[in-house]
Amino acid sequence: MSPFSRYAIYYAPQHESALERFGAQLLGYDAFTGADLRFPEHVTQMMPDWRELTADPRKYGFHATLKAPFALAEGTTENELVAACTAFAETPRPAPTIRPVIDSISGFIAVIPAGHSSELQRLAQDCVTSFDGFRAPLTAQDRARRNPEKLTPRQCEYLDRWSYPYVMDEFRFHMTLTGRLEAPRRDAVLDMLRNAFSTLGIEALAIDRIALFRQDEPNSRFRIMQAWQLAAA
Repeated sequence: MSPFSRYAIYYAPQHESALERFGAQLLGYDAFTGADLRFPEHVTQMMPDWRELTADPRKYGFHATLKAPFALAEGTTENELVAACTAFAETPRPAPTIRPVIDSISGFIAVIPAGHSSELQRLAQDCVTSFDGFRAPLTAQDRARRNPEKLTPRQCEYLDRWSYPYVMDEFRFHMTLTGRLEAPRRDAVLDMLRNAFSTLGIEALAIDRIALFRQDEPNSRFRIMQAWQLAAA
């Protein structure tokens, strides 16, 4: 374990599932194995600069954020965090189910829910609060990188309290597939990804797993340490 190590608790689809392969291949990175993947040929034919378009999300792997990246708080250990994840997963809770769609969110393209899910909001909130004792305090440098001048007062409040502005009522489930794109380029990519996603035929997706990701160095990619199936209520 590197002294730098950061951790994150994400939703990640089951390895080798249709959704996981879809996202991992588009990003060119398998967060379960740490391996580079070849992009789908039809994608690079249509978008020759696809590697550049996906550079930002590739660093994190295909996921949806539940507890944003954090350094361990003083006095806590990786083993304790793993044990806490295990205990969280073993606590019965309703499994949120969404209808996944491809859409634009804040300028980038992602897999998102077609509609609101109170159970999904609750799961995300529980992850934020349950693991917060493992989070080192936000540094001034990290706070500045969040561009607080561009956040709403509520988002700034969450940033200072939870080290991440997009939690609680600001949470929006998304599994990122591209970096920020300007229209009309975004529209062309959106059409391409919607067509590709439609071939998977996924009408319902249970958000019934969590995964612990670790980043060992500032410029290294996040990789899955362990994943857990959530116990059903």
